[in-house]
Amino acid sequence: MDSYSLTLVFIIGLIFAFMDAFGIGANDVANSFSTSVASKSLTLKQACFIAVFTEFLGALLLGSHTAKTIRDGIVDLSKFQGKQDALMVGMMCALIGSSTWVLTASKLGFPVSTTHSIIGATIGIGIVIHGFGVVNWGWANKGVLQIITSWFLSPLVAGIIGAIIYCSVKYLVLKRKTPFKNGLRFIPVYFFITVTIIIFFIVYKGTPGINLTSLGFPIILAVTLGIAFIAVLFAIFFYIPWVKRIIINHEDLKFYHIPFIHFIGEHKHLSEIALESGIPESKIDIMNIKKNSDIHEDIINYSAKDISNKMEKEQPKNEANKSLSKKLGGIFTHGINQEIAEYKNDEYKEMHDAAIKYDDNTEELYSFLQILTASFASFAHGSNDVANAVGPLTTIYYIWCTGLNPDSTLSIPIWILILCAVAIDLGLITYDYHVMRSLGNKITLLTPTRGFSSELSACLTVLTCSRLSLPVSTTHCITGSTTAIGLCNGNLKSVNWKLLLFCGFSWILTLPIAGIIAGITFKLLYPIFMYYSSVPNF
Repeated sequence: MDSYSLTLVFIIGLIFAFMDAFGIGANDVANSFSTSVASKSLTLKQACFIAVFTEFLGALLLGSHTAKTIRDGIVDLSKFQGKQDALMVGMMCALIGSSTWVLTASKLGFPVSTTHSIIGATIGIGIVIHGFGVVNWGWANKGVLQIITSWFLSPLVAGIIGAIIYCSVKYLVLKRKTPFKNGLRFIPVYFFITVTIIIFFIVYKGTPGINLTSLGFPIILAVTLGIAFIAVLFAIFFYIPWVKRIIINHEDLKFYHIPFIHFIGEHKHLSEIALESGIPESKIDIMNIKKNSDIHEDIINYSAKDISNKMEKEQPKNEANKSLSKKLGGIFTHGINQEIAEYKNDEYKEMHDAAIKYDDNTEELYSFLQILTASFASFAHGSNDVANAVGPLTTIYYIWCTGLNPDSTLSIPIWILILCAVAIDLGLITYDYHVMRSLGNKITLLTPTRGFSSELSACLTVLTCSRLSLPVSTTHCITGSTTAIGLCNGNLKSVNWKLLLFCGFSWILTLPIAGIIAGITFKLLYPIFMYYSSVPNF
């Protein structure tokens, strides 16, 4: 095959690689931040603001700079020797199949594995070209059997770990006679556990580009425990004094006050700020919602949606003079202005009422830990899952440039990493709210302690099972842990079983649907491309 031939295949592949990365942002990022938004530890805007940086920097700085030509070796690459054109068109069609399914699932609010989607699309291409024998259907070398196992193993293991973590918080803190005092006592312990798991998770799952695992386990363990001990000191001397002043004294303190908390004088109380402004600050800071204020409860309980509706009514009705920039800005901000925590709460009132409610002040103690866990999980996700879009595009680009058979791994050009990282960010700020709603309060009622336990258990499950070479999916883990934590209420009515059934069905459909779309697309387009391949620069 001549170099720089099939240019149209490269262009189409480029477009659908962007769409596939967009789908990763629209679906997978919800795994990290949905519980934080649903429990009101973060607003959707705050979550998107954090995720834009963590996902992009994770993909660009720590993402692998090499990509497997065929994801996880699910199809025998040797079968494509001398068939560069078939492999090139096949990877283009794999991106079409994967992106089509992921974006459709995202629109429907179904959390699916983007990794399984690109693998399913690749399987479809392999079967269409070489038959069923080319696919690794067994267990060894991450075969199809491992993927099927992950549908059941991931939610089960994550659910067990999530239930253990949440029950420890429930019985050591929430159900005690003085839950807030007990919460303060155990916060350093949970800081230690959380930071330890996060560091291990980042090292073993979030740094394929710099391969920190080469340092060896003793060094990694020593560094991790050292950082965790520093986190304990941070919690004792800075975080606890800061959070006590916010929750007990109702002071208007920001997160950036934490390192200087001992040098900051008394700030105005939130109730004073609300009275002075006349309009409540619904999101003054991450942890400044006070639902238990008897005097100003009717003021403070205004939601962000109520305020925005009021402002919209005060705006001029004539929008004909809006500039193009404002209209474009509306397109990009539409996704971050959606309601998540309160979305259709009336429909799920019976389910939410079945969940046990605990002391609001004690719950707020765990918001910071929940946000910390979500941020680092997002960072690791950006570095790891960007390969789902980068790998096929790198294969297409290599064949287009050289006309040669690719090796099993390829060097990734930096512009491809940047392109896909940007696409992930665009997906999360414009479309991610659909899946966030599903993984949030639509499965069960989430609070900061429940969300913290769910996210931490997902990280621990992925880390542990990966080290044991057991197949898991982050999407399946967060769904399983959220469900198990909902069951800790002791009431089956506290979980949305209908939604879970649809989610499980979408997991099973991912492999065959992505594969069928990719296979049919290949059958239709490959003969066309081959017919016109003699046209220069086609």
